[in-house]
Amino acid sequence: MQGFKDIPRVVWLLAAGVFVNAVVSFTFVFVFLYLTGPRGLGTSEAGLISGIGGVGLVAGNFTGGWYGDRFGHRRVLLAASVVGGLVLSALPLLPLPLLWAALPAAQYASGVVRAANAALVAVTVPEGARRQAFALVRCASNGGFTLGPPIGALVAVGLSYNWLFVADGTGTLLFAVWTARVVPARGAARKDPAAPDGGRGRGTLAELRARPALLALLGAVLVTDVVYRQQYSTFPVFLADHGLDARVFGLVIALNGGVILLLELPAAVALRRRPALPVIGTGMLLVGAAHAVLLLGPGIGTAVAMMVLLSLGEILYKTTATAHVADESPEHAVGRFQSLYAGVSVSGVVLGPTLGGTLYSHAPGMLWPVCAVLAAGAGGVVLWASARQRRHVARPAHETGSQPRAVAG
Repeated sequence: MQGFKDIPRVVWLLAAGVFVNAVVSFTFVFVFLYLTGPRGLGTSEAGLISGIGGVGLVAGNFTGGWYGDRFGHRRVLLAASVVGGLVLSALPLLPLPLLWAALPAAQYASGVVRAANAALVAVTVPEGARRQAFALVRCASNGGFTLGPPIGALVAVGLSYNWLFVADGTGTLLFAVWTARVVPARGAARKDPAAPDGGRGRGTLAELRARPALLALLGAVLVTDVVYRQQYSTFPVFLADHGLDARVFGLVIALNGGVILLLELPAAVALRRRPALPVIGTGMLLVGAAHAVLLLGPGIGTAVAMMVLLSLGEILYKTTATAHVADESPEHAVGRFQSLYAGVSVSGVVLGPTLGGTLYSHAPGMLWPVCAVLAAGAGGVVLWASARQRRHVARPAHETGSQPRAVAG
């Protein structure tokens, strides 16, 4: 386990809880079928409810860390898990009108849990071991999501869709109990009253402006995530339009999970001493290359090649970016910085299908070139920011007008 010895025991236990919870977090896969099946909604109405739920998920990611900085990340994670678990468990009993509020509320709570969980890892793990720690938690989550959908399908067919929500809600409540047991409670961080700002630190915008490379990274992650999410929306439609059925799509999605489970932890260890931004930029370039492969024409071979490149790009940029944001966070705003990254990194859930679907319906031949250019451009921006940062830090302080650390990002 070389490279993982610096990860605290509590993070290993937290990852175990994440794995179990991810196994039963399968309702998001089947919610559209549930709404159009047992609930009897039309596709447009079901799509609208699902879309609002996606907005709730993104909003939860954007705000979870802010709550944690104020009330404590452990406390926020527990509260959001309890609320989300109760709503999910009760959802089959709710009348149709309440679904418009219940599903977004459950998704919002899920987003808060995700952001709070990332912030907990960030404040628990020392700098230098965060890439491995985030890779560990991501592998646990991906492993659970790999097992979850097949189990969920068996439950839905053998019992009913209602039991999916009961299982998901129960799993979320048990995750809260597990977290309460394995993550120690900590008091609120003390503020130094002698400090000019009372120990509160600068505002988030001021902290971000002091880190221009981090701002560039967040923008690049937003663009890349819109491209990345096409694998769940326009990509299967593209395959179907060219005579490749759902079995091919299932194969390549399973390949994505397999590559990540096999390579993410070794990659995190092997690259842990490499500067973060070049690794992230290279990963985004691979995401662009994955979509460029589809220009060779539809087929099983190109679909597999696309997914392998996409998975490699995801391994390089996602874990490294999460850890880099934690490393660059000021002590008083770790949660807020993690929330910014978490929200940006899932914005493609809402934006991806809308933008990709619109382009594909009007100019299908343009979708993959645009995706390739956008992701490659995002990678290029990160590499440019990395080079600019290195040049700035290398210059003497009397030439830059500031100390090198003040512009790290």
